[in-house]
Amino acid sequence: MELILSIESSCDDSSIAITEIESKKLVFHKKISQELEHSHYGGVVPELASRLHAQALPAILAECKPYLKDLKAIAVTNEPGLSVTLMEGVIMAKALCIALKLPLIGVHHLKGHIYSLFIEKETLFPQTVLLISGGHTQIIEANSYSDMKVVASSSDDSFGESFDKVAKMMGLGYPGGPIIENLAKNGDPKRFNFTIPLAQSPRLEFSYSGLKNAVRLAIETIDLENHQDRSDIAASFQNIATQHLLQKSKKYLKSIKPKHLSIVGGASANIYVREKFIELAKSFQAQISFAKLEYCSDNAAMIGRVAVESYLKQDFSSIEGLQAHPKTLL
Repeated sequence: MELILSIESSCDDSSIAITEIESKKLVFHKKISQELEHSHYGGVVPELASRLHAQALPAILAECKPYLKDLKAIAVTNEPGLSVTLMEGVIMAKALCIALKLPLIGVHHLKGHIYSLFIEKETLFPQTVLLISGGHTQIIEANSYSDMKVVASSSDDSFGESFDKVAKMMGLGYPGGPIIENLAKNGDPKRFNFTIPLAQSPRLEFSYSGLKNAVRLAIETIDLENHQDRSDIAASFQNIATQHLLQKSKKYLKSIKPKHLSIVGGASANIYVREKFIELAKSFQAQISFAKLEYCSDNAAMIGRVAVESYLKQDFSSIEGLQAHPKTLL
C-alpha cells in the first residue's frame, strides 16, 4: 500500500488520519476532542488548546507506527486557524518529513471541508458549496482542485460562532451549536420576533452580529431557569439564523442555477439546517450533498483526502517555506 499521513490541529480537535492513495480509502483515523477542557471557559482558549495538542498528537501518532513504512507523504493543515495550534501540527509534520525523508503537503483547512464530501469517494466538480462553521460562513464556487472562489462571506460573526455565543449568553456551555439545536426541538420558533439580518439589502453577504444582539436583549426578558423560555429563545434564534442563510443562498442560486449544491463545515451537522436546504435544493432541481456527520467538524480525514489529490498532482510544499497562516482565504 502507498499511504499518506495527515494531521489536523487548526483549532481544538487533535486528529491524525492515514489514507491510501490509490483507493482513497481511510486506513486509520482518530480524533481527540478538547471540548470538555474548553467548556469551563465558554469557548476555545488558544494557549490551552496548543498544550493539549502537544499531548494528544504524539499519543495518536504512536498508534500509527505500523503504517509508517508505507508512507509516501505527510500532510498538515497550515491555514487558516489559531496560530498556536496550527504550529503544533506543522512542527510535527516537518519533523516526520525530515525523519522519514518524505515530501510535505500543506493543506488549506477550508479546502479540507469541501473535500469532506469525497472521503473514500471520487471527487465531483463543479460544486456550489455553502461552508458553515465556527469560523466561517461562505459560499464557494468549487470548480476543481485548483479553482475555488469565495463569492460570499460573513462581514462579522459566522453562523456557527453565533450559536456558540448565544449558548454562552444563556450560560449553557461550549460548544453551543448542539446545545441550541437540542433546545430548539422543544421551542416555539415564532415566540420571539427576531429580524432576518440584511433582509432588505442587495448585498450578497452574511451578518450575525445584529441578530446576536437582539437575542441578548430578549434573554434579559426571560427566566433563564425556565426550560421553555430557553427552548423558545433557541428555536426563534435558530429559525432566523437559518432563514438568513436560506435567503442569501437563494439570492445567489437564482443567478447561477446550480446542478450540485453542497453544505459543509461543523455547523452543517445541524439537522434543522439540513432539512431546510434539502427543500431549497428541490426548488432549484439541484442535487444536494452533505458530508457524513462524523466528518462535518474538523478532522484529519478530510485533510488526507485533499492530500491525495495534491500528491497525484505532485503539489508539494517546502519544509522551510511552509508556515502557519491564521487568516487566509481560498
